[in-house]
Amino acid sequence: MSKPPLTVDEVASELSLHPKTVQRYIREGKLRAVRLGKSYRIPRAELDAFIGNARHATPTGTEVRVTCIAEVTELEAGNAERITTFLQAIAMTGNENSSPLQVQTAFDPSSGILKIVFIGSPLDVSKLLELLQLQFSGRT
Repeated sequence: MSKPPLTVDEVASELSLHPKTVQRYIREGKLRAVRLGKSYRIPRAELDAFIGNARHATPTGTEVRVTCIAEVTELEAGNAERITTFLQAIAMTGNENSSPLQVQTAFDPSSGILKIVFIGSPLDVSKLLELLQLQFSGRT
């Protein structure tokens, strides 16, 4: 049986953050939550994915994770932001049984270079790389 979702205050306490910081993470899409009236509830799996910790998942044996760095050149700030949002949204669509997929980005507007760091299972990272390639090949 799954555990009940957490409140913003419970998440803030667990992460040693202010509740307004947790609410900002939710608004920015960094932490997925369900809105109930005027409050939010955060599923335990979403919190674990957010902090990169699968401690509440059932152990399934040896796990393989990879780290990959991709560099996209000649980008404008708007396109870099669009790509970042696209990749982070996809990374958040995992389920409770999969290991968390992390995507971090850094954009240098003076050089137009976007660096993307992927951390996850080889299959998940390869799918994200394929989607990234499709974004620039003109195919849909």
